[in-house]
Amino acid sequence: MSSHGSHDGASTEKHLATHDIAPTLDTIKIVPKGHGQTATKPGAQEKEVRNAALFAAIKESNIKPWSKESIHLYFAIFVAFCCACANGYDGSLMTGIIAMDKFQNQFHTGDTGPKVSVIFSLYTVGAMVGAPFAAILSDRFGRKKGMFIGGIFIIVGSIIVASSSKLAQFVVGRFVLGLGIAIMTVAAPAYSIEIAPPHWRGRCTGFYNCGWFGGSIPAACITYGCYFIKSNWSWRIPLILQAFTCLIVMSSVFFLPESPRFLFANGRDAEAVAFLVKYHGNGDPNSKLVLLETEEMRDGIRTDGVDKVWWDYRPLFMTHSGRWRMAQVLMISIFGQFSGNGLGYFNTVIFKNIGVTSTSQQLAYNILNSVISAIGALTAVSMTDRMPRRAVLIIGTFMCAAALATNSGLSATLDKQTQRGTQINLNQGMNEQDAKDNAYLHVDSNYAKGALAAYFLFNVIFSFTYTPLQGVIPTEALETTIRGKGLALSGFIVNAMGFINQFAGPIALHNIGYKYIFVFVGWDLIETVAWYFFGVESQGRTLEQLEWVYDQPNPVKASLKVEKVVVQADGHVSEAIVA
Repeated sequence: MSSHGSHDGASTEKHLATHDIAPTLDTIKIVPKGHGQTATKPGAQEKEVRNAALFAAIKESNIKPWSKESIHLYFAIFVAFCCACANGYDGSLMTGIIAMDKFQNQFHTGDTGPKVSVIFSLYTVGAMVGAPFAAILSDRFGRKKGMFIGGIFIIVGSIIVASSSKLAQFVVGRFVLGLGIAIMTVAAPAYSIEIAPPHWRGRCTGFYNCGWFGGSIPAACITYGCYFIKSNWSWRIPLILQAFTCLIVMSSVFFLPESPRFLFANGRDAEAVAFLVKYHGNGDPNSKLVLLETEEMRDGIRTDGVDKVWWDYRPLFMTHSGRWRMAQVLMISIFGQFSGNGLGYFNTVIFKNIGVTSTSQQLAYNILNSVISAIGALTAVSMTDRMPRRAVLIIGTFMCAAALATNSGLSATLDKQTQRGTQINLNQGMNEQDAKDNAYLHVDSNYAKGALAAYFLFNVIFSFTYTPLQGVIPTEALETTIRGKGLALSGFIVNAMGFINQFAGPIALHNIGYKYIFVFVGWDLIETVAWYFFGVESQGRTLEQLEWVYDQPNPVKASLKVEKVVVQADGHVSEAIVA
């Protein structure tokens, strides 16, 4: 029960929660219940929806997409997007820098092996260490201040790495960068999902996560352009520019509204309602959407919740709903990092394995890969609020396995050709490196093109399936008072998987080459099964309505339940049909 006080709606919800139909506090106020009587009117249609009250409220909300308030909301989402850009920038940054001759002359790391593993993985170690502190900052001081503090750490980290002349200093800077990213990427997705209207939620949070490409594509282009600079500035300039989006975030947060859910959780109800009226209700305090959201937030968000006790993570594991919520967080956090996409950190090595040996050509392909992956992700974002999350994850993950299997099979043939050519060259008196390089140049180009196409296809499929939902699934699964802690745990898990990718990846690719990809083929099939049996559908409900889903004995089954409404010819929802 809410600490805001009791009311008839709250007791009604408790009563309804024992039944098979998802409770909605204001169903009667938002849309009348009936047995389909209004369906006989001319032009009326019956429609299946996840939640009748939300569907009716959205139909009549008519938020003006280009009003001053909506543009301000878009700007707020863009600032959160910039936080993800800072993270994505790093994804392409080090791939390109490791390939630079001037960087290698300075640090002598090689393109695979233990030194490369340390450079990549200390970033994720920093993010793992920073995750618990990120939750404290976000819950105690608000989402906006969390983004600001994260930006400070990233700027400091950028200064350390860009001014490095020794590997030890470079590695320390990578650790500090990871701390900053952890703080930013806990506060930003929570902020984007908490300020978005329910029917914009998927697109807003999905767009936030596409900030990965907003960072990775510029990073790939910058490293490609700087590659031709004949001094150490070729790698220092890209490292300095890692701080650019942080400057945008830090200068912008002062002009943004705070999350209404954070305000409710901290007893600032009047400010929260004012936000909902202004940004979700076209200035109308009697908007059905505003009334629905206000009532649900008041009932569902506690001012004395677990977010006020920094060390208490028990609700995430000690309750039935908490365990199911964390199951969604665990799956999207692990699968979103370990489905084969972690290979992207080593694109230049993979391209070399399939016959692309020129450094400039490898960097150009790295840019192309980022661009087509971004197209896949943005296409999915545009449809996120209409597509069922669970079905996309099941089908998309299976298709990822198929694309990687194709790449692996063709790579196996190329490997045999390369080994055969290398042996011939050695017999002709070439040294080992020249023999191998020459063999790469004489592999069957059709197999190489096929392997490259399959790898690009995998990245498009993965980006369509996972990139928007990596931001959406954990934030939807977690209720307001555990969102900060849950996202911190998600960040810890994501970075732990990133550590495995970044530390084990170079060593595995060095030792077994293309065979490493087969690991992800099998794992993606396991992921497909896991999504089918344990994936909870969250599309089409408010964040507060999902509480009913997770309280049911089988949340997967409960999440697939639908309700029927009658929609009149003018679009008005006249009735919620009850059995």
